[in-house]
Amino acid sequence: MNALHILATQSTPSVTSDWEQGLLTMQGDSYPENSFEFFGDIITWIERYLKESRAPLRLELRLVYMNTSSVKAMMDIFDMLEEAHQHGRQVGVDWFYDPRNERVLDLADEFREDCSFPFQIAADG
Repeated sequence: MNALHILATQSTPSVTSDWEQGLLTMQGDSYPENSFEFFGDIITWIERYLKESRAPLRLELRLVYMNTSSVKAMMDIFDMLEEAHQHGRQVGVDWFYDPRNERVLDLADEFREDCSFPFQIAADG
């Protein structure tokens, strides 16, 4: 199964994937009761994509709030992208944020500091 579609809830972001386009999007708040369980399918999808496809992979993020365990899961995702990038894969992140929410900008900027792959942060809207 190459498609991943998770509907947003009050505590989890919506997640959609497009295997053909090499695109994974996440949008909303992320403070699930069990981050390991929530992010498990997302991490599996990324691992499969990086293994089975040679095409570029781009993450498009519009995350508003993330709890500590969600931040850890995102660090794991960015580590996978970094490793793929170090092995010559074309990967990137586009993180869009509400300009009224400086905390999200600061968080995205902290993530970007540890990444050598293209990581764009832009105000949304």
